[in-house]
Amino acid sequence: MARRTALGLAAAGAATFALVAIAFSVGRYPVAPGDLAGILWAKLTGSPSGIDATLEVVVLGIRGPRVLAALAIGAALAAAGAAYQNLFRNPLVSPDILGVSAGAAVGAVLGIFVSASAIVIQGFAFAFGLAAVGVVYFTASAVRGHDPLLVLVLAGVVVGSLLGACVALVKYLADPYNQLPAITYWLLGSIAATAPADVWAALPLMLLGLIPMWLLRWRVNLLSLEDEEARSLGVETRRIRVVVIAAATLMTSAAVAIAGVIGWIGLVIPHFARMLVGPDFSRLLPVSILLGAGFLLAVDTLARTVARIEIPLGVLTAFVGTPLFLWQLATARRGWQ
Repeated sequence: MARRTALGLAAAGAATFALVAIAFSVGRYPVAPGDLAGILWAKLTGSPSGIDATLEVVVLGIRGPRVLAALAIGAALAAAGAAYQNLFRNPLVSPDILGVSAGAAVGAVLGIFVSASAIVIQGFAFAFGLAAVGVVYFTASAVRGHDPLLVLVLAGVVVGSLLGACVALVKYLADPYNQLPAITYWLLGSIAATAPADVWAALPLMLLGLIPMWLLRWRVNLLSLEDEEARSLGVETRRIRVVVIAAATLMTSAAVAIAGVIGWIGLVIPHFARMLVGPDFSRLLPVSILLGAGFLLAVDTLARTVARIEIPLGVLTAFVGTPLFLWQLATARRGWQ
């Protein structure tokens, strides 16, 4: 099993590294591998690269923040998806099951509707995403006598539907010439306009959510058991469940706030990670992070190179993720747990 884990990590890491090199190299201004290596080495050492200044701006000022954003967002969504699937014991769960994406969408469209600045829109999206999950969790906590996980999912679906109606109402009231296109563009997901400051603001929040997941990686495995079985092993499932939900929500809200709604990553990627290293969360988490980072980076590279105009990430992840998920579903030989 250790060998399988090492091979899975090596394969995911190598694929992600190759995708990073490709993302830096391809585009409207191609960058040769030698020039790319020279620019990056000069940046690390502080020495002059001797390479055309335009290429340096393309690599460091334009593609660098975009590559970093894609890696961070993909990793965060995949890690949150892996945690939620273990938590809910359901292979069809994704990070937005508790309404975080719908809440973030309401916050963002409200910010656009009142013509707020970009940082305020991102702040609204982040805060409303957290608030939506908080409402879902406290609503589910008030319901007694039922399976808590089932109640959480049902509350998430209901609150998500209500928030979706709020988004539709704001779109209906928005200015069709200025506000509505901006709202639609944000809801489809993109990192084209992501600035370095946005990435550096979101990264600490994603890491803050990742830390408890990693520290509790052994106990998260027990969440796939029934509550009575987990308690018989000395694990307080309710507390761990709250911590995992809070961590996954923090990571997802930070990702959605700077990139918009990007689906499928948290649903599809953990399944491929299980194919590589199995269901043990201590191995599943790092592989999911690497695969999620590489997947979104590959999709973003396609989005900006496959056509004259950039394709929204939410559209492209659906086109790519759907056949991958169906293929994985058809070829799976064993259960997901």
